[in-house]
Amino acid sequence: MSSSALFADFYEFAMLRAYFELGMNARATFSLFVRELPPQRNFLIAAGLDDLLHEIEHWRFEPQHIDYLGSLRISSRPFLDWLADFRFSGDIYAMREGTPFFENEPILEVIAPIAEAQLIETLVLNQIGLQTILASKAARVVAAARGASVVDFGARRAQGLDAATKGARAFYIAGIESTSNVAAGQAYGLPVAGTMAHSFIEACASEMDAFQSFSEVFPDTTLLVDTYDTLEGVKKVVALAKARGPTFNIRAVRLDSGDLDMLSRQTRRILDDAGLTDVQIVASGGLEETKIDALTSGGAPIDVFGVGTDMAVSSDAPNLDIAYKLTEYAGKGRMKLSAGKRSLPGRKQVFREFRDGVAVRDVIAREGETLPGVPLLQPFMLSGRRIAEQSCDLPHIRDYAKEQLAALPPHLRMLQSREARYHVAISDALASYERATLTHLID
Repeated sequence: MSSSALFADFYEFAMLRAYFELGMNARATFSLFVRELPPQRNFLIAAGLDDLLHEIEHWRFEPQHIDYLGSLRISSRPFLDWLADFRFSGDIYAMREGTPFFENEPILEVIAPIAEAQLIETLVLNQIGLQTILASKAARVVAAARGASVVDFGARRAQGLDAATKGARAFYIAGIESTSNVAAGQAYGLPVAGTMAHSFIEACASEMDAFQSFSEVFPDTTLLVDTYDTLEGVKKVVALAKARGPTFNIRAVRLDSGDLDMLSRQTRRILDDAGLTDVQIVASGGLEETKIDALTSGGAPIDVFGVGTDMAVSSDAPNLDIAYKLTEYAGKGRMKLSAGKRSLPGRKQVFREFRDGVAVRDVIAREGETLPGVPLLQPFMLSGRRIAEQSCDLPHIRDYAKEQLAALPPHLRMLQSREARYHVAISDALASYERATLTHLID
């Protein structure tokens, strides 16, 4: 049973019945795009497509869904019977997950009978919007880490189970190494990581007893050293190493509070003086990209960053001005003219131009145009069925995202928002079609 069958706004079901009663079943194109980038973002990363396609392909109205809809004032028996047989039969063209994109560019276009394309509006916005927000945030964290590993610690602070689990997937696409979320590990095959909390230390007779006991169960673990006194905790790890001798196999120590720059340097010195040069330092506790950037740019000897709340909720940019708009119906262009919410008509394509391997500009064109550059919108679903050869596993998507991010101009990959934005143009043919559509709509 699909859990998404009723995941639509009420007005979508109202419009569905109106389309049904009025016999409006011509094919339509809906385009998904972000009107403006958040002020803190130079680009966004497309994510969430695989989960979205799975939900759409398996969309079914079960008897309990039909019974509930029958209790609402928008329903009639013929309409409910039609819904009982509902299957999405349309096409979906989209940017590959991991593709950086910019304002007003279509991330995804749905071409289907208008009722089908309308019904999935909320699902499309929710699934693509969530993972795009979180992948885009995680890319900044990874950039700030400058090659150090980053672990997702955000499940407990994420805004719900779906956000935590799918967020872990989005983080991995953007370059996060692993997650503490076991459910995400199982759902998506992600590497999982984690060791202990302060409560384990506190529950033991002493800090040293905790280290000894836990490392007997997990010899290659990471020991949390800041429960009482951070540097004294590090010294206990050194004492444990001396007691264990060649059997000592602790992988890392974790700092979770205090001045992480100063403490990491002192910790590194204590460990190195004891010959424990292979023991890594993990840092966590209220971290986000600007703090990580300050630590790494200053040379703090931190090998791994654990990042939780700020990344899990993308606290500096927690939402997108993302829209899903009708751009064509029955073969004719459609567009919205509201102030600040204007949309481009018709089916489209986006071409990305490169110079010496670096992206220099994008051109939003009409579907069917051939322009210089790489076309970014590709078919992922035709006649309601996914295209098998377009399916990629997460490591492949992650590698693609890394390549695409590396191809962006260096100034866009910096954390600071830049006034010199990436150039996005509209093709002459699309501009002409926009003018023609505008004339038709206002006449």
